[in-house]
Amino acid sequence: MRPVPEKAAASRHAPSSGAGSAEPGTPTVLQVLRRLDCGTRGLTEPEAEERLARWGPNTVPAHRGPSWPRLFARGLRDPFTAVLLCVGLVSAVVASWGTACVVLALVAVSGALRAHGECRADRSLAALRALVVTTATVLRRADGESAPVEREIPVDELVPGDVIRLGPGDPVPADVRLLRSHGLSVHQAELTGESSPVPKDAADSATPEGGGPFDRPQLCFQGSGVASGSGTAVVVETGERTRFAAARALAAARRGPSAFDTCVHGVSWALVRFMLLVPPLVLLADAALRGPGLATVPFAVAVAVAVVPEMLPVVVTTCLARGASALARTRGVLVRRLPALHDLGAVDVLCLDKTGTLTQDRPTVDGALDAEGRHDPEVLHWAAVNAWWTLQLADLPAPDALDEAVLDAADAGGVYEGDSAPGVGGAVLGAAYECDLEAYEGLAPEAYECDLAAYEGRAAYERDPEAVEGLAPEAYEGVAAQPFDPVRRLAVAVVRTPGRIGTHTVVVKGAPEAVLERCATTGPERRRLLALGARQAERGLRVLAVATAERPARLSRALAPGDPRGLTFRGFVTLRDAVAPTAAGALAALADRGVAVKILTGDHPGTALRACRDLGMPVDADRVLTADHVDGLGDRELAEAAGRTTVFARCAPEHKARIAAALRTGGHTVGFLGDGVNDLPALRVADVGISPRDAVPAVRETADVVLADRDLGNLGHAVDAGRRSSANVTTYLRVSLSANLGNAVAVLVVGLLTSFPPMLPALVLVQNLCFDAAQVSFASDRPHPAVLRRPAAPDARALLRFVTGFGALNAAADLATLAVLALAPHGPGGTAAFHSGWFTENLLTQALVMVLLRTGRRTARGRTPGPVGWAALALAATGVVLPLTPLGPPLALTALPVHCYLLLGAVLAGYAAVLTVLRGRGAAGAGTPPDGAGGGGRAGRRRGAAV
Repeated sequence: MRPVPEKAAASRHAPSSGAGSAEPGTPTVLQVLRRLDCGTRGLTEPEAEERLARWGPNTVPAHRGPSWPRLFARGLRDPFTAVLLCVGLVSAVVASWGTACVVLALVAVSGALRAHGECRADRSLAALRALVVTTATVLRRADGESAPVEREIPVDELVPGDVIRLGPGDPVPADVRLLRSHGLSVHQAELTGESSPVPKDAADSATPEGGGPFDRPQLCFQGSGVASGSGTAVVVETGERTRFAAARALAAARRGPSAFDTCVHGVSWALVRFMLLVPPLVLLADAALRGPGLATVPFAVAVAVAVVPEMLPVVVTTCLARGASALARTRGVLVRRLPALHDLGAVDVLCLDKTGTLTQDRPTVDGALDAEGRHDPEVLHWAAVNAWWTLQLADLPAPDALDEAVLDAADAGGVYEGDSAPGVGGAVLGAAYECDLEAYEGLAPEAYECDLAAYEGRAAYERDPEAVEGLAPEAYEGVAAQPFDPVRRLAVAVVRTPGRIGTHTVVVKGAPEAVLERCATTGPERRRLLALGARQAERGLRVLAVATAERPARLSRALAPGDPRGLTFRGFVTLRDAVAPTAAGALAALADRGVAVKILTGDHPGTALRACRDLGMPVDADRVLTADHVDGLGDRELAEAAGRTTVFARCAPEHKARIAAALRTGGHTVGFLGDGVNDLPALRVADVGISPRDAVPAVRETADVVLADRDLGNLGHAVDAGRRSSANVTTYLRVSLSANLGNAVAVLVVGLLTSFPPMLPALVLVQNLCFDAAQVSFASDRPHPAVLRRPAAPDARALLRFVTGFGALNAAADLATLAVLALAPHGPGGTAAFHSGWFTENLLTQALVMVLLRTGRRTARGRTPGPVGWAALALAATGVVLPLTPLGPPLALTALPVHCYLLLGAVLAGYAAVLTVLRGRGAAGAGTPPDGAGGGGRAGRRRGAAV
């Protein structure tokens, strides 16, 4: 068996275009040197010193995450927290110190929980690898008359105009323009996220169609590294002006509001407006009924405070922190910004690149075709011979990815569409020759009995070379080889077939244009073969042409580094990107969750469509847009087109960002999964930015969510966690706001119609504390499974209708209790009995609301109550027992007569029956899950409508 080298990406075989005139916007070498006012001999020392003083050092600002105190202070700017601070301030102004202390304690707990979660996520990503080397090889001259001298200088002393040398393994220290190159290829994964090295060439060739700056073969950028070959380049940008530094600056820039931010602002401002409106209305109504006075100010403040769900920041932060902690512990998913978990739950569109996510960024052989387009295993055989001996004889720093794919297919017996014929590796003779041929030399005839099949096979081949087909690549004797050259776009191997004396075979593999140019074919035949290869490329396949020639042995060693001509064309080997093993299942799971996946790639449309077809998600031609079509659309037109498009091809970084923005404009909540610097603009635009853990450091610093690996299944689990957290928060909002609004309206009406306050401010505070403590249980609740099937983004108007309707029902129950308590004899309790009855009824009503609005038509089915059920039982017990304890008298509470408890039970039974009926109809009419979590994506609605 052939040795398996360590996995490493290597240079591509087939760059997309040949040499040509430089397109507009791609300066020639002469234009670059004139702009920089320098030459190919390098700068003089005085010139370098002057430019260093003018442009500054070649350094990139280091990224530092926010400290814990800064994260805590940032949490105080949250609108939910601002509402509570407003409540605390008003309470302190009216000397309601109990309320003020409780509110401040809730603010502190919420801020500490959020800061702790985000700080822990930042610490998990703190170990980032350094991308900039400390020294570089530069050409400098003492003065204008001196000869240039190579020397090592610190990277931070490089200036525009410096001429540097690049060799294998060297990181690129700045943005440079190549002057000369020899077989140069660079790793640009830090910039583009693509692991395969990219060939570079100093020639003034055109930029590939639809390509961006990273596709220009003449340019290399800081943050990339040399994979193979060598080159000389002139520095064009340094320091903060490099593309890498610009990406880092973009990572630190302030992003726009996400879906969660919009949700928080909508609810918070509604509460603030209500708080500001209630006290003046209470004072005006009291003045109209009793005359001017300030006696009701504390009562008015208490009513306003009673509506605000004080536990909202704590419940939100606890829900998100629990979900984030579970993801980090079980799935290795790091949520760096807690509100991003809510954004994930609301995502209904996920944008991603196919390379490295849907595919493995590793090619695999799709088929082998002869000159007529028929499947031919011999084409793969000769391609494997070229790949094997190129790998063995050429001085490569790492194995070529395409050679590895060809050899893997040969070992596996070939990979052909509709053809199960054995390939190179399936031949018995090939297996026999995997042994060391040198071991057979000098052996006696009887010694060959140990492997008779191998001996007889070789003898048969020497007698009749055509009698034995499928000789393994290792069985040939390598003479010389030249690896793939980005300029000539082909690789050459010279081998000797066993048994053939004096004749060697030249095997050439590379880009179809380059190989056919060297074949002995006529013009029409060459055009036909190129068209055949182009049809394969349109199917999303990469195409390699294979040709051979027989040459006298005396000329063979000069052929490999030369330029072979008069070749015999053998056929094409087609390759496709290997599909990620879990991608198809993950895409299907996301579709079941109501998440539409859109592919934004820099590849050819056919390549993206091929990947989609391999993943079981065929895409119609009318659902594909290329970058040039995107450029021709206005923002409104693009928003409409983006919603119905699945594949965006030939995308540059600015296209990805514009598409993400258009989708948000169209009412979608957008997640973007990226791993390269070119993805940073889109990551900043999306509602939630996602990256794998092995992404570029600048991307990890920007991303809201970091995946342990590139398995999209983990992203599906993160979406589920976000939807559970959002469902619990939404349920809390509905229950809390409905109960609070009903109680506030009832207290306000009774307070204005009676000569005494229906509930003392102290009782209002105690009631709120009890209800708030019970509602913390929503953070540990397990919502109905239906919430996982749709994005968690409820509609503001639907929430308002829900809260208003059930708040009115709650107020009606409270007023019915008032009527019962007013008509029933209280005994010696008097006012205290009235307060006690209403206090008990309020807590019992809120306990019913917690259970019924949470579960709706869903029943417990004999199981023990969950966290919400136990909390509701504790709340109800508090309402009944507290007036009977020694704590009752200090709060002006007393025991009620038995008949009052019976009357309260009748009111509560009627309330529960009506609540159950209305809740069931509301859930059925709205199509929402029976837990009241709401549902439905944000698509088709304006962003401001989300709550």
